[in-house]
Amino acid sequence: MRARKPSPVVVEKVMRSLSRAITGLELPAVEKISEAQAEEPFQILIATLLSARTQDATTHAASTRLFRRARTPRTMGALSVKEIETLIYPVSFYRTKARHVRACCQLLVERFGGRVPQTLEELVTLPGVGRKTANLVMILGFKSRRNICVDTHVHRISNRLGWVSTARPDETEQALYEGVGRRWWPHINLYLVTWGQNVCRPIGPRCGDCVIAEACPRIGVSHARR
Repeated sequence: MRARKPSPVVVEKVMRSLSRAITGLELPAVEKISEAQAEEPFQILIATLLSARTQDATTHAASTRLFRRARTPRTMGALSVKEIETLIYPVSFYRTKARHVRACCQLLVERFGGRVPQTLEELVTLPGVGRKTANLVMILGFKSRRNICVDTHVHRISNRLGWVSTARPDETEQALYEGVGRRWWPHINLYLVTWGQNVCRPIGPRCGDCVIAEACPRIGVSHARR
């Protein structure tokens, strides 16, 4: 269930504060790759596939190695699973992800003419692609302003702020569509993920250093750092 809809004034204050506060902080790996690859949807898709449950530095290094070896769905799909495993190791679940990467590339060639589809409904038909990955590709690769990408950081911080009261990221996504103004949708992932990696951490969040502390009821936070 969703919490009471957050005040638009509070949402704007939080988002504007975060937009300034993240300047100079380490960006999420997929954001870096998006910038480096001129926001090319295929690179964003593959990097996001590799990023699940993997530290950003590892994701970035693995993606860079893989793109250096193959930059298109056709060339990447022609690699063996073993080659992909070697290139992306040590990302988490690298064997499973290698199979997904190869199958995804082959399906892109066979069904979509070697191009990344531009709808969420088509994206989630690709092997290993869930709503989080699909939404991020829509936002970063296709400049969509109609999608919200919810990962573990967005889910956690949205609940801590009291903007939602949800148990799963997919519930958080739907609650945010209802509770947060459309203008902020494309920015939610970048702002909250960056803040979640640097300040609003899962364990021992740095509440004393948080620029949005006054707007945060700290729901579920038991041990915060000063």
